[in-house]
Amino acid sequence: MKKALVTGGAGFIGSHLVDKLLKEGYSVVVLDNFSTGRSENLKNHGNNANLKIIKADVSDLEAISPYFKGIDHVFHLAALADVVPSIVNPVSYYRSNVNGTFGVVEASRIAGVKKIVYTASSSCYGLPDLFPTPETAEMRPQYPYALTKLLGEQLVLHWGQVYKIPAISLRLFNVYGPRARTSGTYGAVFGVFLAQKLNNRPFTVVGDGTQTRDFVFVTDVANAFFMAANSDLQQEAMNVGSGKPHSINSLVELFKGKAVYIPKRPGEPDRTFADTAKIRKLLGWEPEISFEQGVKIVLDNIEFWRDAPVWTPEKIELATKDWFKYLSK
Repeated sequence: MKKALVTGGAGFIGSHLVDKLLKEGYSVVVLDNFSTGRSENLKNHGNNANLKIIKADVSDLEAISPYFKGIDHVFHLAALADVVPSIVNPVSYYRSNVNGTFGVVEASRIAGVKKIVYTASSSCYGLPDLFPTPETAEMRPQYPYALTKLLGEQLVLHWGQVYKIPAISLRLFNVYGPRARTSGTYGAVFGVFLAQKLNNRPFTVVGDGTQTRDFVFVTDVANAFFMAANSDLQQEAMNVGSGKPHSINSLVELFKGKAVYIPKRPGEPDRTFADTAKIRKLLGWEPEISFEQGVKIVLDNIEFWRDAPVWTPEKIELATKDWFKYLSK
């Protein structure tokens, strides 16, 4: 039985990865400080003897090191996400996403783990010149969240290079699906729209809604992590996206509601579009869930967002004031 450790395993993507690993016969240790993760995300596993959940902060190397002993594959998903709060509170983001990643790679080195798979972000490309965007594109982080994720990737690949730890970085595009975060932070469009739909409020569309995003379903992402860990690849960075962008207006149509339009934000790309040729070639990975299928699954699970904050144009304006303050030219 292979042994895996998943940091952030009670979170959105992490919990789906735990589902996949247990299904595939792994013994799994979850490290999560529950700042954004939810124990409910793992409740379907009951008292599964192959799952151990530990409350811990990955930036505390001494505290987490014992749990890495005997681990084959480390999946590092623990991080602070979302753009807006990273601009307001960069210290927390650096501590979590950079210092936390250092804790994970150093604990992995000490324990002699066989593989590390890191969760990188397509936000590191910033405002790219080329679409679809390949892994060779210039890194242009526009805000602290993107920078900390890029620094984390560099740490993981550097530790892999120097200490001969096979490591892979997966640059995730716009992941969506059940269990997405419902925190009080203004964040990803799916969570914002779903809470608005539940409360019969109009969807707040940034700009004119023609901007496109490369939405990729969360179980497809979990499959990518699993395949990366079980491959012979090392010291590689790969995009994970659908390769089929959709406009925000098309999402409004699928959600069947009215929209209100709010100001476009500086530093936000008009398009995200993953070039997935590399991961398809090297791993044989293909997304299985179409956008229409994924939206239906999300709507079938909409009650999950019942307690999520409902964003109005006025609340968004207040939440994003620092965004405009610091990122406007």
